[in-house]
Amino acid sequence: MGLKFVNRKDELALLRKRYEREGFEFFVIYGRRRIGKTELIKNFLSEKPHIYHLCDKSGTERNVSRLKRKIAEYLDEPPVETNDLEEIFSHLVRRLDGKKMVMVFDEFSYLVEKDSTVPSLFQVVVDEVLRSTNTFLILCGSSISMMEKGVLSYKSPLYGRKTAHIKLAPIPFSSFHDFFPSNSIGKNVEFNSALGGVPFHLEKFSDEKSTMDNIKDQILDKSGPLYEEIDFMLKEELREPDVYKAVLSAIASGNTKVVHIANRSGIKAQDMDKYLKVLIRLGIVKKEIPVTEVKSKKTVYSIDDNFFSLCFLFSEPFKSDLEIGEKNAAREKLKSDFSAFVGKKFEKLIREEILQKTGVIQAQKVGRWWGHYRDRETNERKEVEIDIVALNDNEILFGECKWRDNVNGERLLKRLKEKAKYVEWPCKRKMESREEFYLLLAKSFRRKISEKNVYYLDLGDIEKLLRPEGKTQPSIE
Repeated sequence: MGLKFVNRKDELALLRKRYEREGFEFFVIYGRRRIGKTELIKNFLSEKPHIYHLCDKSGTERNVSRLKRKIAEYLDEPPVETNDLEEIFSHLVRRLDGKKMVMVFDEFSYLVEKDSTVPSLFQVVVDEVLRSTNTFLILCGSSISMMEKGVLSYKSPLYGRKTAHIKLAPIPFSSFHDFFPSNSIGKNVEFNSALGGVPFHLEKFSDEKSTMDNIKDQILDKSGPLYEEIDFMLKEELREPDVYKAVLSAIASGNTKVVHIANRSGIKAQDMDKYLKVLIRLGIVKKEIPVTEVKSKKTVYSIDDNFFSLCFLFSEPFKSDLEIGEKNAAREKLKSDFSAFVGKKFEKLIREEILQKTGVIQAQKVGRWWGHYRDRETNERKEVEIDIVALNDNEILFGECKWRDNVNGERLLKRLKEKAKYVEWPCKRKMESREEFYLLLAKSFRRKISEKNVYYLDLGDIEKLLRPEGKTQPSIE
């Protein structure tokens, strides 16, 4: 299905505001593949004089040749004979004679990847030719590492030249209704759990099918457009995609500590740090400690990207079968575990986007908490985990999520309060004076109790909060 361009209002507003100013502008736009950078740029370019050059991996010489033809078409004249970028841009500036024009180099990271001198060449162009003009220059790239090192880093020749930069983030859940207006809030939670907010991935799902059928058709089927997406994204960004796949497979199998990830993936523990740091920088993996702690030996790693998380649980482990058309094992896994998977992603969604909209507390830190205690009767070590913990000065919020209907809120609250007793939290005042809040979340509740600082949030409440006018706190009873 075709999806309209949504939720880039702030980015478009910034670009348009800067375009209205006189003088030179140099924007760097980057972000992971499939995130919608080109669509953002195309919307910005609408009805503006521009030259759009899509870079490729053929090398500097061939790209310069293509660029000259683009400029010639724009100026309606034969291409210049020189291959010197400074001379090419100087000629363009003379012909523009002070007129406003946008110049876009999309996938600029391809040029940097093939020729490390490219940033130096563009530094000369910016400093010697464009700085005193009315040109709006945009360098856009999908390789986060290449753009950060080749354009934004202190060591780059282009460092300090940009006038602004945009690192494009995934679409927030609050915009899912714009993508899928016929979906229920619950179905959009499932779509978000499976795909995250990457527009290219969202475009492949149909609101006329169930979430599980979409996954079967688009991800588990060999002919599906997202079947090979993991391999594509890793190969485009990383030099050792197979090694990173081994790391991700280990984490998806339930190994959350470095030593266990290393053992499962077959990678030396001392080498694991560099691989994990790259995956964290790309937004695929997350490093966590209990939210109440500053330093901790309880560090764990998880796959943070929803699409990667889904694929490494339901698709990648079954690739050998799927390659020969055997889908039963993957489908059975999906059938048995998908609801629990959505439940974990529902917790993540609440922490990252919904909690701040409730207004219960103005949280300075939000995360998970886990620990253990000794049972007084059996002396057994027991693990405790709380889905959501939010901190603010002497206030603390404990939250529990259940991806189920007809949840007994009274029972859930009792269990949450019992677990909260084990959370040691140093606040600015004495421990006895801390104010505690409790937030219970579910698809729906069959029983609630009215109590001070206790809040309930079901899917209907979440839907209201996500509306532009949604300012109301969740219900107390």
